[in-house]
Amino acid sequence: MTTIENLSRRTFLKGAGSAGGFVLGIKLAPIARSFAAAPGGERTFAPNLFVAIDPSGTLTIVAHRSEMGQGVRTGLPMIVADELEADWARVVVEQAIGDEKYGSQYTDGSRSVVYNYQRMREFGAAARQMLEQAAAQRWGVDPAECRAKNHRIVRVTREKRGEGFVETETGDALDFGEVAAIAVTLPVPATEALRLKDPADFRYIGKDVPIVDLHDMLHGRAQYTIDVALPGMKYASVERCPVVLGTVKSYDAKETLAVPGVEAVVEIPAPTKPLMFQALGGVAVVASNTWAAQQGRKKLKVEWDLGANASYDSATYRKALEERARAKGDIVREEGDVDSAFDAGGAVVEAAYYSPHFVHAPMEPPGAVAHVHDGGCEVWSSTQDAQATQKTVAEVLDIDPAKITSRVPLLGGAFGRKSKPDFAAEAAVVSRAIGAPVKVTWTREDDIRHGYYHSCAAQYLKAALDANGRPTAWLQRSVFPPIDSLFTADAVKPAAWEVCFGLADLPYAIPNICLESGQAEAHVRIGWLRSVQNIFHAYATGSFVDELAVQAGRDPVEYLLELIGEPRHVDLAAGGVKEYSNYDSPIEQYPIDTGRLAAVVKLAAEKSGWGRAMPERSGMGIAAHRSFLTYVATVVEVAVADDGKWSIPRVVMAVDAGTVVNPDRVRAQMEGATIYGMSAACYGEITAKEGRIQQSNFDSYNVVRMSTAPRVIEVHLVPSDALPGGVGEPGTPPFAPALCNAIYAATGKRIRSLPIMHEHLAKA
Repeated sequence: MTTIENLSRRTFLKGAGSAGGFVLGIKLAPIARSFAAAPGGERTFAPNLFVAIDPSGTLTIVAHRSEMGQGVRTGLPMIVADELEADWARVVVEQAIGDEKYGSQYTDGSRSVVYNYQRMREFGAAARQMLEQAAAQRWGVDPAECRAKNHRIVRVTREKRGEGFVETETGDALDFGEVAAIAVTLPVPATEALRLKDPADFRYIGKDVPIVDLHDMLHGRAQYTIDVALPGMKYASVERCPVVLGTVKSYDAKETLAVPGVEAVVEIPAPTKPLMFQALGGVAVVASNTWAAQQGRKKLKVEWDLGANASYDSATYRKALEERARAKGDIVREEGDVDSAFDAGGAVVEAAYYSPHFVHAPMEPPGAVAHVHDGGCEVWSSTQDAQATQKTVAEVLDIDPAKITSRVPLLGGAFGRKSKPDFAAEAAVVSRAIGAPVKVTWTREDDIRHGYYHSCAAQYLKAALDANGRPTAWLQRSVFPPIDSLFTADAVKPAAWEVCFGLADLPYAIPNICLESGQAEAHVRIGWLRSVQNIFHAYATGSFVDELAVQAGRDPVEYLLELIGEPRHVDLAAGGVKEYSNYDSPIEQYPIDTGRLAAVVKLAAEKSGWGRAMPERSGMGIAAHRSFLTYVATVVEVAVADDGKWSIPRVVMAVDAGTVVNPDRVRAQMEGATIYGMSAACYGEITAKEGRIQQSNFDSYNVVRMSTAPRVIEVHLVPSDALPGGVGEPGTPPFAPALCNAIYAATGKRIRSLPIMHEHLAKA
């Protein structure tokens, strides 16, 4: 059975590098890739280890990304093992610590497989060919007579038949472990000399493989940050200012220190702009257990200087955003002349959409364990980026990042929140102050009231229609507080990459297009959340297309396909888009392909039975969106009772994610993205008064429960040999517009503001 281990590099090397083990390292540079091998020993291979085979034949593969339920700790090793022709039952997966020499460990943006698919294949192929060459030396034969097969090297004879050769096994075979000592002495093949497997011969890639952590999860042995325990460890709970960037004026801890178990209080300095991943500041209560720390925190008397954000009122702010969306903004993309098209006469359709702040709300709130000692620090944290944690802790302690050991337990959900390691910084500050290891645990209330929030957004859309109801002009303005405000003090304009998420890359074949963004000041910490700006851009765009279809008296699927147009690669440069991030991937390799977008629309419509007769007050809605290099179309079926209560009997998704490594995980991610999208569309709303977040727990920040979840979620994967796309996020954006369009089909009520819980759907 495949196992998962959390080992130190030293332990890994001792096991793999001694007694004739075979160790292979790889540098994951952005472009160049170099391999290195040696007879073993940590002095040579400590920085770059990814694969080791010990004399018993056990294959250890290092997973350098964070596992949060998406299956990356299984998927990346699967790619290596497949190319290596390994027996999956003999694989051990080791979780990497934070180290820049592993390459990027940033487990965010749905890019782990996108960035590493080719690299991991080459890595496995190099090891396979070295093992084959080692067996050839052992047997004294031509390497062409040696083939890796299910963790063994078998000898074959080759007989020419016609235009090709037929291989026959001789019966001679050697286990990987038997040739590891020879393989470690061989030069690593050059990249151009690697023989990658024919995809038709894949044994694991494209197959359903259970995640390596599943057994431990089912038996309660999986380790999360909350499970980490160190000798002499203390526990801390932090009281933070209710208004972001507020500071401590004074505090009285007399009653706190009288609580049994409380041992100390530590003031954490307030952050400065730009906020980045700094700790929010406040007062930490340190105790012998978490309960005592939390009870002591309740007794704290803190006087706050609330600062400039104390006047933030989200309702007033919304009105300002909506007004700005009606005014001229900064041009993101412009083709043709929309003003002339609007002045030409004919039907004009306008609509305004609003999406509020959301918060990530993972089931596991943030937490970290830090131990500052001997001039360095060890930190265990629920982080999506071990390297960012390493850097952040080094900055707050003002020491060399090389002296920070950043360890990564399992994450109980993340959605972008845990790539911002402010919680690890808190633990480091407290540990240094008390001279002992400390565990900082956020409560649910802490997570919701002091998080990084998804941008709220106001959008204004306007279209001119010809006599057939087809758009001749499309104007869209989007106004939202930018994520760039985290990194650039007082930024009010979105960075170039922010408008690339669902706005600049509008895929429709319309002769006149103008896309604009507006300015908005951030009064809370704005951070990326699952699907980022694609959520509100897809909501407005997908809803508006449905409105235009109704205006034209057309079937929404037919209308959407007509808007998408003929198969082509969208040329954004023609519209003046100078910086298109394309999810940090080359546009030449990952073009905006309208043929693939149309194909998922057709597949979702077919599998949902689009066009069939529906019961009264029931309806179907559709939306499609490209994000994170993947194409998704979603059909939502909704039933609305006379009293306004509604349910979702069925959701059908069609997904083109290119080459799929583990279909089971992709389906699971799409199902999860649907639930996440439903939570945001139906319930998700963060509001503020006098700078204070009004929600605190799942009683006031609701999420989808089992009783309200869709009864059926079908995920249909498009077979493809295209490069892999992302899968963690692309399933979320189409859900909200598809649901709102379904509600319109069922009731005739158009929803232009989220969350839907504010809407009254009872029959008039």
